[in-house]
Amino acid sequence: MPRRAIVAMVTAIALASVSSTAWAGDYAPLNCHKAGSPAEKTICSSYALGQSEAHMATLFSVATSLVAMGQRGDIQDAQRKWLASRNACGKDVGCLNAAYQKRIGALNDVIANIASRGPY
Repeated sequence: MPRRAIVAMVTAIALASVSSTAWAGDYAPLNCHKAGSPAEKTICSSYALGQSEAHMATLFSVATSLVAMGQRGDIQDAQRKWLASRNACGKDVGCLNAAYQKRIGALNDVIANIASRGPY
């Protein structure tokens, strides 16, 4: 089975099994009503960046719900570091796009690694 299909299957299973409290827990997607930094305001004013934010937040929730506590802490630490680098982009849309693509790729890798170990 191709890697992309495995990742999609694991993501779908995880989305179906994650409780609504887990979604709001460790990382809540950007609240545009409270956007304060230049990066947050730029993200909120761009449909494409908003979609990237939603995609990244979903992957983060799925990844953190599928791993043990130690690895969850590592993913959360990486998320905090990523947020700092994302915010350093300021109003630079190209920088923000690159930051999201890099983080989405990293989270996809976490999920693919989980999927590769199976038991399905």
